[in-house]
Order: sequence, then structure tokens, then C-alpha cells
Amino acid sequence: DYYGKELHKSEDLKTNACVPSARPLPTAVRDALEHVHEDVVARYYGCGLAIPECLASCRILDLGSGSGRDCYVLSQLVGEQGHVTGIDMTEGQVRHRARASPCPTSIPSPLFPSSSQVEVAKQHIAYHMDKFGYRKPNVEFLQGYIEKLGDAGLADESYDIVISNCVINLTPDKRAVLQEAYRVLKPGGEMYFSDVYASQRLNEAVRKHRVLWGECLAGALYWRDLYSIAEEVGFSPPCLVTASPITIGNKELEGIIGDCRFVSATFRLFKVPGSSQAGPGQVIYNGGIVGHERELVFDANFTFKEGEVVDVDAEMAAILRSSRFAEEFLIRAGGTNAAAPQGCC
Repeated sequence: DYYGKELHKSEDLKTNACVPSARPLPTAVRDALEHVHEDVVARYYGCGLAIPECLASCRILDLGSGSGRDCYVLSQLVGEQGHVTGIDMTEGQVRHRARASPCPTSIPSPLFPSSSQVEVAKQHIAYHMDKFGYRKPNVEFLQGYIEKLGDAGLADESYDIVISNCVINLTPDKRAVLQEAYRVLKPGGEMYFSDVYASQRLNEAVRKHRVLWGECLAGALYWRDLYSIAEEVGFSPPCLVTASPITIGNKELEGIIGDCRFVSATFRLFKVPGSSQAGPGQVIYNGGIVGHERELVFDANFTFKEGEVVDVDAEMAAILRSSRFAEEFLIRAGGTNAAAPQGCC
């Protein structure tokens, strides 16, 4: 109801929890975003940047894809040989402002019929494929629950990357979401996602508050629980990429929340095969990733500069060895000063 009926554009949100980060966008992402239809961008409710590096020809699944903004950006970054699937459960009326369309493949009616977020995304497929110069679509949108990807027909080990942008907090069963993401990822695959986290476990009054849930706060996971759930599911320890504090800016809602604090954080998790587990190592970045040729900021602990030897711990060595990043690094056993993993918040 909240996302399908009450919110018609991002300016309707009552807090800044589910709004884009103020951090500057990478050039490739910024350029790709300029080609996304303004109606899709206007209905974007993400809290971070859920777009990792090294995406050429990858198969990507977007959990909670909404009107498709991130999917259409990723469509350009994976290229025509890649593929992007978006899945979202939102039903309800999504009203579009009347606009003259520069492209005949857009819907000509001044008001789209009552439709779900998924249908809004689908209505713009032809426009974007024409804009990108693709002969056939490399995106698809499904309606379904991200806790039950099998019901939508998504098979085991079928994706290189799973992303999500400020959606997992809206689901009642976070463990089921991570378990399903782990299932559909190929060995060495990555879950790269932005979400809202709380400094403590939330009380019943907060968790049942309708507006706070819709604003991405009432369902926020206590950040330490992410680490335990990821371990239970089988992922590598979470790698924190970025984190920034959230200010509520609404006195009534602040009074209900009390002394709890929230952050918007981006993490990356990897499905590391047991055969890749070894000791610490030394790695040298080859500099081959488009847009990150001289330096790759992998997470808050590891920044790899082209040609520079970096000591890494056993977990990072296994991640680089088993993932799509393997061809971008020279990896050798050894290393004595590997960085210790750090927590969020």
C-alpha cells in the first residue's frame, strides 16, 4: 500500500532513509543514469549505490527492483551479452504525471492505468532497449516475493550477482532473503546490497509502526545480526563498503524511535566454494576493470592500486580467487600483515 498507493514519487517520503546517497556517482554509472527514463527515476526509493564493479556480460538479479531504475543502469553496464532480472512484489496504483514523450515506444496515454511497480518497469523496456541500441531486451521484470524466488521460477546457481537497494529492511524474514540469494548465486557469486541498519534491536512499538516500516526504519536489521545470518546461510563474512548516518528530520517519528540510531550501509557478501579456502595471500591488481583502471576500492578495508602488492587475509584471498575478480588479480600464497576485518557502524 505504502509504495503502490501512497508514494507517487521520491519527494513523498517523510524521512531521508530511502533516498539516494549524496556521494558522487562513478562516471560510468552517472552516464548510464542519464539514459534512464525520467518517470522511472522519479519513482526511485533506494538508499545507496547497489552497483558493483566488473560487470561485463554478467547475469544480475535485482531484489525489490521497483520501477526498474537500477536494472536499466545495469542493463547498460553488463552490455547486450549480459542479462538483468528485476523482481518486486509491490501491487497498487502508480500514477504517472502526463508528459509528452520523445519516443514512440513510450505509453502515449496521459495517465497510465492502475499498475504495479513491475508493470511500470515493463512499460519502459522497449524505450530503453531502443535508447541503448540493443537488438533484443537484456532485462526482464517479474512479480514475486524475494523470500520465495523459486516461486518466480529462479533456478539454483543461475546468477553471477544479486543486488538489492533499500528493500531487505521491508521484508519480515531477512534470513529467507539471504538464503534465497545464496541459492540462486553461482559459486563465487556476490550479493552486493545497500540497506538500513539499526544500532539496536527495535521494540514492538517501532516494528509495528506503519509509516516507519514504509520509510525503511521499522524493519531495519540490527547490524550485528547481519553477520550472524550471513554466517548461518553460508556467505563469507560481510565486507562493509560504505556507511553513512541517517537523520530522520521528523519530530513525531523521532519521538517514537527514541535513542536508536540508523545508518545506510552497503555490504558485499560472497558465495565462496570450500575448495577456494586457503591461507592469507598477496595480491596485485592488474588494473583491468573499466572505470577503476588505476585503483579499485573494494571495501572499507581494502583498496587495490594497479601494480601494488597488498597483503590480504584468508577470507579476502578466497573471495578474489573464486569470484569474477580472479582474472583481474595476480594472487599468490603468503603474506604476513593481512588486514583484520572491521565491523559496521
